[in-house]
Amino acid sequence: MRPSQAKDHPAASPPRPIAAVPGASLPHGPVAGGGEGRDTACTAASGPLPDGPAEVRRIDADVPGAVGRLLDQVLEERLRRARLADPLFAEEVAERVARFTLHGGKRTRAQLVWWATRACAGRDPASAAAALRIGGALELLQTCALVHDDVMDRAVLRRGQPTLHTDLTDRYADRVGRERARRFGQSVALLAGDLALAWADDLVAETPLAAWTGVAVRRLWSDMRTEMVAGQYLDVQGQITGARSLSRVLRAAHLKSALYSVERPLALGAAVAGADDVTLRRLCDAGRRVGLAFQLRDDLDDVFGDPRETGKTCGGDIREGKPTYLVAVARARAEAAGDGTALALLDRWLGDDALTEPALDEVREVLVATGARAIVEAKVDQLAARGLRHFDGAVLDPEGAGPLRALLLATAGVRPGEARSGGAQPGEPRSGGAQPGEARPGEARPGGDAPVRLRPVPDPYPSRARGGAGSGR
Repeated sequence: MRPSQAKDHPAASPPRPIAAVPGASLPHGPVAGGGEGRDTACTAASGPLPDGPAEVRRIDADVPGAVGRLLDQVLEERLRRARLADPLFAEEVAERVARFTLHGGKRTRAQLVWWATRACAGRDPASAAAALRIGGALELLQTCALVHDDVMDRAVLRRGQPTLHTDLTDRYADRVGRERARRFGQSVALLAGDLALAWADDLVAETPLAAWTGVAVRRLWSDMRTEMVAGQYLDVQGQITGARSLSRVLRAAHLKSALYSVERPLALGAAVAGADDVTLRRLCDAGRRVGLAFQLRDDLDDVFGDPRETGKTCGGDIREGKPTYLVAVARARAEAAGDGTALALLDRWLGDDALTEPALDEVREVLVATGARAIVEAKVDQLAARGLRHFDGAVLDPEGAGPLRALLLATAGVRPGEARSGGAQPGEPRSGGAQPGEARPGEARPGGDAPVRLRPVPDPYPSRARGGAGSGR
């Protein structure tokens, strides 16, 4: 496959540095080689470039396929080197990393990079190559994150298949016993995640970029890696300490998912295309909100989703006692209503790794009865709508803007036409005693946003006496 890249820049006018935006601190000042043109700076790193804009547009028709072909090429070379290092390591670790990366996932982050580049008028072969390569690196980084997450969460399924550490445990259990095999599987999974991260970093480092574009991309990449680790730390620290305040939960979700899953991929794509400061800021503002909507939708799917669609066992967050926004809202609502039974049920089952399906039904009932599910679903719509307001304020190339807008909606889990404009950010203070996480219909956010139009959220527990959560499923 031919790697690709995206946007026309005159050779005599190299991209200028991207100014710092909230959450993205980029360096300023001259860099050696900063005057070199894009055509000179961006030569092929692994195979020929696309012939021109027409071939770039052909990639538009199947971006996941193009990223997959790039990864095929990159991982074939990485596996060759791994086999030279040690055949057993290559078979049991490197090949598992490659298979996991190549076979599964929607490549959403890679698509966000590609379409952000295209929306910022990236259509030249060099920019397209860089966008695909950075998208491929994000897929490898996602492999690292998921493999490590599965160990920390003790998950047994991922994408409908045994998790990497579970697969290795099963492979060695008859030989060394279940417990020793379990520890071995977890240890190897950590090494596999490390290998995926190293390959991701290699792919970014080997991507040819004009001088200032390279500075911007490498800084964004570095910040993103730190942010995702910080978010994961807050997640596991919240589990062990029981820290479940709304602000703390949202902070973890912002770092762990909103930035890494949407905002940073958009910023990376914009940086590759040499976007101006205003466009970058608009895309980052949109990505921050859509990314948080993505995480809140994931929280809902973990409890209420269909495992055949999610590829994961239902209730994993409940079993692990994860401090999700969904649970935090339910707890806050139950406390406000004085519902001791609902609180007792949450305390009883959160963090119980032996959680049964009937017990999970009890938790589901609390999440519904307190209004938490409806509030979070409304929040997803609200965040998506506000993200689109920022997105629609950017001046973008129509070739990429339409597909990118649709991708952002899909990422937030909102069908086109469902998102409504306006809305306040989660965690913003409201006057008049609104419940945590709840927006009042028609309320305007300070700063001039349009009134919020949300589905009405019912008062807590309208159909039963105060104090009973029930378990009638």
